[in-house]
Amino acid sequence: MMKNHEPRGIRTHLAAVGAGIVALSMLLAGCGGSSSKPKTNAEGKPVVTIAVAKHPLTQKMSKMAWPKQVEKECGCEIHWQEASSDWDQKKQAMFAAGDVPDLILKGVTLADLATYSTLFEDLSKDLDKMPNVKKMFTTDPAAKRSVTMKDRAIYILPSVAKGIMPADASHTFINKQWLDKLGLQVPTTWDELENVLKAFKTQDPNGNGEADEVPFDFYSPSPAGFGKNEPVLFLNSLGIVTSLGSAQGYYVDKGQVKSFFTDPRYKQVVQFMNRLWQDGVIAKDAFTHDYSTAQSTARGQGDNAKVGFTWGWTATDRFGAQLAKQYVTMSTLKAKPDQNPDELVYDHVGDKYDYNESALAMSAKPSNKDAVLKVVNALYGQEVSLEQFWGDMGEDIQKTGEKSYKILPPADSTKDPSTWKWSQTLADGSPYWIRPDLKIELPADVQEAHSQVKTLEPILSHVDPKRDILPGGLKFSSADNSTLQNNNTTILNTAMTKFAQWTTKGGVDAEWDQYLDTLKKANLDQNIKLEQKAYDEYYAK
Repeated sequence: MMKNHEPRGIRTHLAAVGAGIVALSMLLAGCGGSSSKPKTNAEGKPVVTIAVAKHPLTQKMSKMAWPKQVEKECGCEIHWQEASSDWDQKKQAMFAAGDVPDLILKGVTLADLATYSTLFEDLSKDLDKMPNVKKMFTTDPAAKRSVTMKDRAIYILPSVAKGIMPADASHTFINKQWLDKLGLQVPTTWDELENVLKAFKTQDPNGNGEADEVPFDFYSPSPAGFGKNEPVLFLNSLGIVTSLGSAQGYYVDKGQVKSFFTDPRYKQVVQFMNRLWQDGVIAKDAFTHDYSTAQSTARGQGDNAKVGFTWGWTATDRFGAQLAKQYVTMSTLKAKPDQNPDELVYDHVGDKYDYNESALAMSAKPSNKDAVLKVVNALYGQEVSLEQFWGDMGEDIQKTGEKSYKILPPADSTKDPSTWKWSQTLADGSPYWIRPDLKIELPADVQEAHSQVKTLEPILSHVDPKRDILPGGLKFSSADNSTLQNNNTTILNTAMTKFAQWTTKGGVDAEWDQYLDTLKKANLDQNIKLEQKAYDEYYAK
């Protein structure tokens, strides 16, 4: 699985006013408002305009076969507007202009609806014209609940792939080949891990005669909060259940929403990270390198591994097929040797990979409403759903029966299944419904992820998905959403800056009380109450 943060939204950064104006002018020039959308093509077929937020690796829509099948089913011509890393900026300009294309895929969140719901169609009124969607909601009521607003309107349709992915998305890896060479055991405590990392640094475990080992590396935390496969996972050693990194610090403890940013256990994690930094065992660029650099480092050179300890989706995805066999999956480490093992937990995705609440939104003023609804229905068809997730029939998917399919290995043998999927199609979070009655031979990376979970099953059993995890589909009023976002600006700026500073320079003990005061003044308690209200309402349905 590529490193993405869809469950917590696309990462955002402040942009200059001038840049926003440029983005707005470019966007409007490229698609125009509803009055300027072409309604038919030269052959008289209706035209449907679709904007899609793609992963940077994903090929052009024109290279994919399944969109042509959608056009055939709707009897229309689709005009695609494709965006990647610049999507958030384009989206805000689009919303500010008060106009949107007929459909937006993978680009509108529940948070957007708190301010801009009037731009979008209430699809609850159109279900009879989308039989695939109607059947999805009837078959899986939780899918409908995930996107139904307080007034019972449905402005976003979800992606639904219940049970396909394992219960966790972050796995802990250590180089067993290095351990064996140095005569060391897989660590089970923080202290043991520290000693192992020191040995990785000084004893040339990859045997190339160079001090090129990186004992400990991780994906760089964002200013917008933590993500999966980042050091926040050390909180699991202290009984705090994270979920995909628990981006903004909110977590649930037996039904009570809290923030780990002010928890003394978070301070312990920071202190441990600072120890490791002082030991010189953390990658020097860990807080600055991008995803590609982190991946390249972990994949080493040929049979020569570079990284000793890290987190990732699967060993093959993180280290490449050639090096994956050197690594083993670890369970949660004890913070102290005498710690009660029942206190240990692990990062749990909850329902966030079963349902993604940003798959599709439709304009309130579509150019050809009937044609647009036919497109939506086609996207949620049995085979088009599979193709959006894994790639085209024939090249990427083999149909083995009326309701059975096999996900094929990458056509490019140099690519791992995860990278291949993201390069071939829209992948995770697209408007699909993977039917529960299908028999699917999953791709190697997902099978590998499920096998890695076996190591974690005893720890995952300590987690109650309802009482220990914030679900993905929380709904907030416009006022509450605005309050959350405004408060989070200061909260996250303070917390994420301090995490990097305290890890690399120390000072958490001296500055902790002042830090707590800053977060209190930033209305962290108010945000916790709003998250609690949304959590309680979600389970009251």
